[in-house]
Amino acid sequence: MSLSIPENIEKIRHLISQYEKKYARIPDSVRLIAVGKTHPADKIRQAVAAGQVHFAENYLQEAVEKIRELHDLDIVWHFIGPIQSNKTHSIVENFHWVHSVDRLKIAQRLSEQRPANLAPLKILLQVNISGEESKSGIALDELEQLAADCNELPGLILSGLMAIPAPTDDFEAQRQQFRQLREGRDNLLSRGLDNCIELSMGMSGDFEAAIAEGATMIRIGTDIFGPRVNRSEPQP
Repeated sequence: MSLSIPENIEKIRHLISQYEKKYARIPDSVRLIAVGKTHPADKIRQAVAAGQVHFAENYLQEAVEKIRELHDLDIVWHFIGPIQSNKTHSIVENFHWVHSVDRLKIAQRLSEQRPANLAPLKILLQVNISGEESKSGIALDELEQLAADCNELPGLILSGLMAIPAPTDDFEAQRQQFRQLREGRDNLLSRGLDNCIELSMGMSGDFEAAIAEGATMIRIGTDIFGPRVNRSEPQP
C-alpha cells in the first residue's frame, strides 16, 4: 500500500534528520525542496497542508499556472529547469529562487527584468560536475569568473551552486561528485562571495551522499508525489 503525500514527506524528513546526525551536520541545516513537475496543484496543496513550504518546478508554463492557482498559499517557489532567454521575464515575476543559471546573459536578463517591488532574486549557478554533454551547466574551471560577474548584478543575490551529477549507484562515487561542487562553493566563499552558501544537490537516489558532502537543499519529486504524470502538451 502506497503512502500518502504527508506520510512521504514525513518519511523523507526523518531520513534527512538521520543523515544530519550520521554525518555531523547541524540539525535542520538541510532544506527539503519538493519537486512538483507534471503533478497537479491539488497535490501541492496536500504537501503544504503537511507543512512543506519550498517547491520547485522545471517547466515554466506549467509552473506559472500552478502559482496562479495556489496564490492563496504561502509557498516559496524555486525554478530548476533550463532557462531560455525569452522566458526570463516570466521567471523573475513568479519565482523566489532560480537554481539553473549557467551563463552571464541569462543572469543579466534576470537582473534587468526583476521587478523593483520584489525582493532580490536568489540565484544558484548550475555546474556540470560530471562533464556530460547532455547536461546544462558550466564547467568548474569557468565557475569563478561567472560567479564574480553575477555577484555584481543588481536585483540578484548569488546564493550558491546547483548540480545534477551523472547517476550512479556507487555511494563513494556519488560523494566524490558532490564533493567537487562543495569545493567549488568553498573556493567562492574564500574569495569573498559571502552569500554563496547554498548547495542544491541530491535527489531521490543520492541525497544521503549529498547530505554527507554538505548539501543545504535536496530536491525530491517522485518519492513525495509518486511517478511523474505524462504531459499532454510540450513544455518550454
